[in-house]
Amino acid sequence: MNQKSGGNMEIKYDENGLIPAVVQDTSTRQVLMVAWMNAEALRLTQETREAHFWSRSRKQLWRKGETSGNRMQVQEIRIDCDGDTLLLMVKPLGPACHTGQVSCFYRIYGTRNNTEDAKKKKRKQESRKAGNEILEWDADERG
Repeated sequence: MNQKSGGNMEIKYDENGLIPAVVQDTSTRQVLMVAWMNAEALRLTQETREAHFWSRSRKQLWRKGETSGNRMQVQEIRIDCDGDTLLLMVKPLGPACHTGQVSCFYRIYGTRNNTEDAKKKKRKQESRKAGNEILEWDADERG
């Protein structure tokens, strides 16, 4: 991958002065969450090296982990080729999701029971790592 520093990296905020920020774990490369930043949140993030965001619902700045303690230490900030999305590479100090999940993206879309399907998939992956194969059927699949 060709990564460059410097150059023309103008940030293109939307009409509300916001830019989406994808948050990714530096170690695992797992996407943890997506949030919004304004210029002040970005400035605070750069100064403190802790993730700050803008709450669109509360219309205020917030620091990730200020109530939960699950802070995110920012290792690097990247900008996409169009300048309209940021990528925060972080070292998470606890789960990213308010539900207690490591990532906000723990549900599989398009299934009746997203959470249960994610748990089944994880069990199958863990079983395969151990050299076992588990066959599981839903009631609908058995006929």
